[in-house]
Amino acid sequence: MKEINHEETVTKVLEALDSIRPFLNRDGGDIELVDVKEDTVFVKLIGNCHGCPMSFSTMKLGVENTIKQHAPEIVEIVSVQ
Repeated sequence: MKEINHEETVTKVLEALDSIRPFLNRDGGDIELVDVKEDTVFVKLIGNCHGCPMSFSTMKLGVENTIKQHAPEIVEIVSVQ
């Protein structure tokens, strides 16, 4: 199994979040990185995105796909409240 460089992974995840942030901001929302543990990212939707009926789709199609493109070592993205 390939060794995961935590600092490098966090940087890639932050870049991924920065790339989708403008779309969330447009709807009055945002996203916050809570933690990265091994191959799992914990994020929090805030503002209008928190509790939005579309938040599941936003997480799966937008956030998860974008993070995995930037940081392929990430296996799971978890939304926390």
